[in-house]
Amino acid sequence: MDPNTALIIVDLQPDFLPGGALAVPEGDAVLAPIRALLDAGDYATVVATQDWHPAEHRSFAANHDARQVGEVIDLDGLDQVLWPVHCVQDSPGAALHGALEARRGRLDAVFQKGTELGVDSYSGFFDNGRRKATGLGDWLRERGVESVHVCGLALDYCVKFTALDALELGFATTLIADATRAVNLQPGDGEAAVTALREAGAQVVDSAALLANTAMQETAS
Repeated sequence: MDPNTALIIVDLQPDFLPGGALAVPEGDAVLAPIRALLDAGDYATVVATQDWHPAEHRSFAANHDARQVGEVIDLDGLDQVLWPVHCVQDSPGAALHGALEARRGRLDAVFQKGTELGVDSYSGFFDNGRRKATGLGDWLRERGVESVHVCGLALDYCVKFTALDALELGFATTLIADATRAVNLQPGDGEAAVTALREAGAQVVDSAALLANTAMQETAS
C-alpha cells in the first residue's frame, strides 16, 4: 500500500450494528473486510471516527416534543433528520467495536464527532454546518497523507459525507464498497450515495481488490 494512503474507519460502533439503537441493516457484514484490511497491516496510517453525542443532542427525536424518528426538522438553519438516541458519550453503544478495540495498537488516532448539542456531524472532518473541524484533515496532512480509503457505517450518511469532505480537502478518495452498508431511510439511498461519490471523483473498489493488489506488489518486490 502507498505509505501516503490512510484507512479511515467510520463509526464502527455497537449502536450501528445489529441489536444497536440505530442498527444499519447488514451492518455486521462490514466486519470481515475491515478485519482483513487491518490484519494485512498494509496501511501506514489508520484512523477511526466515533459518533460521540451528549444525551441531550438535538438530533435525537426524543429531545423534541411530538416528533418521530425519521422526521426532518430545521435545526439552527440546517435540515436535520431526527434519529433514535444513539452513541451517547461513555455508553456501551458508543464504544468502538471490539474489532477496533482489539487492534488499538493499529489505530493511530480516533476523532470524535457530534459532540455539539445543536448540530449533527456526519462527516469525520466537519460538523454538518461546517462550523467546526474535528482536526482530522490537518492531522492527515501533517503526516503526509495524500489519499484515503474510507469504510464503515453508514454509507448514505457518515461514510458518504466523510468521503465527500475528503475529496473537497484534496485527498484522493476511495470507497471500499464491501466494507460499508447503508441505512436506506429511503429505498436506494445507498446506491445514490455511491453515485454521488463517483460523480465527485471518488474511486469505488472492494477490499479483495485492494488486498490482491498489495499481494502482487509484495510478490514483485
